[in-house]
Amino acid sequence: MNYPMEKYFRLSVLLFTVIAAVLFSFIPVSISIPFILFHGIGDKCSGGVSNFTQLLTNLTGSPGFCLEIGDGEKDSWFMPLIKQTSLACEKVKTMKELSQGYNIVAESQGNLVARGLIEFCDNAPPVINYISLGGPHAGIAKIPKCASGPICDIGEAMLKLEVYTDFVQDHIAPSGYIKIPGEFSKYLEHSKFLPKVNNERPDERNSTFKDRFTNLQNLVLVMFESDTTLIPKETAWFGYYEDDGFDTLLSTQQTKLYREDWIGLKALDVAGKVKFESVLGDHLSISDEEVVEYVVPYLMQSYM
Repeated sequence: MNYPMEKYFRLSVLLFTVIAAVLFSFIPVSISIPFILFHGIGDKCSGGVSNFTQLLTNLTGSPGFCLEIGDGEKDSWFMPLIKQTSLACEKVKTMKELSQGYNIVAESQGNLVARGLIEFCDNAPPVINYISLGGPHAGIAKIPKCASGPICDIGEAMLKLEVYTDFVQDHIAPSGYIKIPGEFSKYLEHSKFLPKVNNERPDERNSTFKDRFTNLQNLVLVMFESDTTLIPKETAWFGYYEDDGFDTLLSTQQTKLYREDWIGLKALDVAGKVKFESVLGDHLSISDEEVVEYVVPYLMQSYM
């Protein structure tokens, strides 16, 4: 009499287990979205940048990777940005961790590599959130300040020769986003990176670049109020001088890039997806508390 009951009980437990497994398979499991980090000019993924990447991972629980382009410090000066972007594109497409989509955190010049990656990279996993720390998005009006050292000395000397020559454009990375007020026509004709990533040339505007940029869920633009490296500091928000000189500084919303929506910045802003944030420090001087406030929330989302 007991044996059939035991057998019935075991079958019932087995059946319940199978049903439960099937039901739970339909419940989404959250997985942290990974992020990649791009450092600025004259820097490298080891040292302080590595510590910052680890800090973000510790604060968010999301896996983070600093993407090194070439030889790091040296190539951040001497490899043209279009090539840096191409290398970043190929790296991202080979990283299985990013295959479902990823976030980007970028520092200073690294933001232009990030922007190029978002806009130019074909058949790549999607970028979900993009956090920009002191990015020269609308260009810089003066040669970037750099710590002393032979790499800086060589780079600055070459930039002072003539920034819009093919030789300088092909060999000095920051030449790709130097935009001297009063020399707009020369810039538009000879600069090899920023006019492309900002869709500035009327006869070369690419709707695909705009579509990819507007696919972001969040764009966080952090400006440093006491920035002495980016001239003007408002470039971190896409603000810039008028084309004819230094007399008038345009806010983001006053620029043609925004008003005519060349890259989709206005569309993102109207949709409430752009966060214009500012901190009090000099270039990239951001405290842990400010990181928690302005960066961490956008790295804590999960896949579902």
